[in-house]
Order: sequence, then C-alpha cells, then structure tokens
Amino acid sequence: MIKLKRWFPIFFIILLFWITGCSSNSEDKSAKMSESNEVAMDSAESGSGEEADFYSGETVKAEKSSAAANVKIPNQMVIYQADLQLRVKKFDQTVRILEEKVIKYGGYIAESNVSKEGNELVSGSIKIRIPQKHFQTFLHDAESQAAEVLQRSITGQDVTEEYVDLESRLKSKKVVEERLLTFMKSTVKTEDLLKISADLASVQEEIEIIEGKMKFLDNQTSLSTVNITLYEKSVVVPTINKDKLNTWEKTKKQFMKSINMLLVGLSGLVVFIVGNLPVLAILFIIVFFLLYYLKKRKSRQGQE
Repeated sequence: MIKLKRWFPIFFIILLFWITGCSSNSEDKSAKMSESNEVAMDSAESGSGEEADFYSGETVKAEKSSAAANVKIPNQMVIYQADLQLRVKKFDQTVRILEEKVIKYGGYIAESNVSKEGNELVSGSIKIRIPQKHFQTFLHDAESQAAEVLQRSITGQDVTEEYVDLESRLKSKKVVEERLLTFMKSTVKTEDLLKISADLASVQEEIEIIEGKMKFLDNQTSLSTVNITLYEKSVVVPTINKDKLNTWEKTKKQFMKSINMLLVGLSGLVVFIVGNLPVLAILFIIVFFLLYYLKKRKSRQGQE
C-alpha cells in the first residue's frame, strides 16, 4: 500500500499530461478542418463568380485555345485573276465562242459591253467568273481565238492564313454563344439577363461578319476572274446600190435628159428670135446692104 501511494501522484501527473495533449490535438484538428472548409467555400464562391463572367476570364482563353487547336487547315486558297487584251478578226464570232466556253466550264459572265468608233473599230470587254479548276484551260481557249495577244497578266493572292484565322475566330465565337445561351436559360435576375442578352447580340453580330468574310473568300477562291478586252479592226466596203447597176434604166434616163436639154435649147432659141425679131430685121437689112456694097465694089475693082 505504501508503494502504491508513492506511485499514485506520478500516475496522476502522467494522466493529466495525456488528457491535455489529446485536448490540444483535437483543437488543432478542428481548427484545420475549419480552415479547409473556409478555403473550399471561398474557392467555390470564386468559381461561381468566374462562371458568371466566363467570357471575360481565363475560361474563354482556354476555350479559344481549344477551338484554335481544333481548326483544320484547308488546302491552299488562292484568288486568281487574269487580264487579257486580244485582237480578233471577227468580234461577234469570238464573243459567241467565248460564251459557249463559259457555259461549258460552268462559269458565268459577270459584265459585258461593246463600243464602236466610227465604222472601222469595234471593241468590247467581258468580265468572266470561271471555276478555278478550269482557269488555265479557259485562258488557253480564249487566246486561241485571237489573231494577236496584245497583253496577258495573271495575279494570285494567297488567303489561306486569313481563312484559317477567320475559321478559328468563328469556332471561338460559337463556343461563347453556346455558353451565353446556357447562362441565359439559368439566369433569374433581370439585370444579369439584360447583360447576357447584350453580350449575346454582340457575339452573334461578330459571327455573322466572320461568316460573311468566309463566304466571300470561298467565292473568290472557287471562281477565278478573267477580264478580256477584244479589238476588231474591220475594213468597210461601201455597198453598191442595185439601181446604179441597171444600165438600160440609166440609158433611158440619160436619153430623156438629152431630149429635154434639146427642147429647152430650141425653146430658148425660138423665144430669142421671135422676141428680138424687129431688132434682128434691122440688123439683117444693114448687114445685107453692107455685104452687097462690098461685093459690088470688089467686082468693079476686078474689072478695072
């Protein structure tokens, strides 16, 4: 019993230290759990805030990067344009042949005009859209119709990079549009709904602009442009009137003209004689006696 009484204080002190240690450990654990819960709540709140404003934070950047990575690079896209100046022998025939070639290759005439300078020079220009796969073939066919190729120029503009950039931007905007539509369905506050609606309208407008540019590039690359100017130098031969080739009619007309001239002359002579008959009678008498006198005088001189 004496030994137990000696060890009892020691056991009591050890028990006291053990209870104190367990109490401190439990407090530390509860504090740590409280801190972790607070951190989790803060992160959840910040996560919900980022989700509400996703289009202005890192989420959109990640989506854009993902959309850009998923863009498939198309084949090389080049806009071709050719300008030809041709001298032709027969303008109308050449235009008709070119129109037939355009229909054959699945193209169309975008613009056409013809002009004439006097009666000798005929010129015109034609703007043709032709599928790119038939571009070189059509140029060869057009040049084969010319008597002389005055000018030939071909240009090509590579728009592959521009098209890829537009496609990447379009996919990013589509992702933003889908997210905005999702938020609009779950939004309750009017203020948030108005803000999302405004952002959605802006994004959809940008999508329409991008799609318009892509359609324009698709059209320009799928159909090449060929501008052809045609010149025809023609020699004009005056037409002969058939009436001028009728010899018998011309002879009769000339004969009647001669008869008319003769009748007019005779009529004028008769008018002159009759109208001036008194004067002519006096002149005739004077001339008659003068000639008679001279004849008599000459005969006398001969006798002498």
